[in-house]
Amino acid sequence: MKNKTFNTKALLIATGLSIFMIVLVFYGSRKLQNFDAALVTYLFGTVFAFFGIVYRYSVWLQRPPTWIYFKRGITYLVTGKVFSHFWFATKETVENIAFQKFIYPRGKYRWVAHFMIAVGCTSAFLITIPLTFGWIHFAMAPNTISVYEAYFFGFKVIDFELGSVIAFLTFHALNWSSYLVILGSLYYLRRRLTNPGLIATQSFEGDLLPLILLIAISVTGLGLTYSYQFMKGFAFDFLAVLHAVTVIMFLIWIPFGKFFHIIQRPAQIGAHIYKKEGMKMGMAVCPHTGEEFATKLHIQDLKTVTEELGFDFSHEDGTSHLDLSPEGKRSRLAQAHLKARLEGGNLFG
Repeated sequence: MKNKTFNTKALLIATGLSIFMIVLVFYGSRKLQNFDAALVTYLFGTVFAFFGIVYRYSVWLQRPPTWIYFKRGITYLVTGKVFSHFWFATKETVENIAFQKFIYPRGKYRWVAHFMIAVGCTSAFLITIPLTFGWIHFAMAPNTISVYEAYFFGFKVIDFELGSVIAFLTFHALNWSSYLVILGSLYYLRRRLTNPGLIATQSFEGDLLPLILLIAISVTGLGLTYSYQFMKGFAFDFLAVLHAVTVIMFLIWIPFGKFFHIIQRPAQIGAHIYKKEGMKMGMAVCPHTGEEFATKLHIQDLKTVTEELGFDFSHEDGTSHLDLSPEGKRSRLAQAHLKARLEGGNLFG
């Protein structure tokens, strides 16, 4: 059997959407009129990351278990009690995506650190991507040297005085993001360097490198601000190149490393809707333990997926091994081992 090195469907989807994004950059920047040529390396890095993310996400969705979750989640979201599902999805988004509530049970300080990283990274992306694409740009107002105008897709949205609070917050927005990311990343880095359990199980590539990259991006970004604001541009060119290298490394790393979970996390909302609807349809009872352990919908979909993958767990009497709970499966396996030993006449051999 020939081993495929790439997924054709995912490749076509990723290529098509990447081309579409480049078209949006071209027209969103008013045919590159508002595009800053100094940011072209960041643009290439972003396009590469986008291509990799779409490709990997497309491959991920093509897996039978993932596809069932995704398909049913979308179906439940747009059919039946649409308002109820929309409210549930909104609530889940606010609690678990915006406020990272799912981290809180693991510890208050871990939640604070994770929340700072999430807010810092999200705000940085919301600022830098439109700027890189030329969708947002700033210009001096006509006939003045003290008023700046902000444009979005070439349309003026706001103007503000230089030296005002709005100007200070706007031009230093990335600095606030950097401080949040540094503080959150340092907490987790300290934990990974001092916790014996984590030291024994972590890897540099999967656990330490992502934190180091986040800190490096934030520190070099702050360095650019301090260079032109407090050091008269000292080492600015070096810091600019170093910052670009770290950012591009981060962008390239997103589709292939631990950062990809940022893209996968919103799909968990669909899984929660799936579980909620499944519970309404009734729970499956393990024939061995007599206890509920999963939804009937989940067990039925599990049978469908295993059949698609070429596995048959059905019995001659019409039941299935998948009808058993994990505890029931372990008990049946132990009983089968005992029966085989008794029939072999060697109970302890």
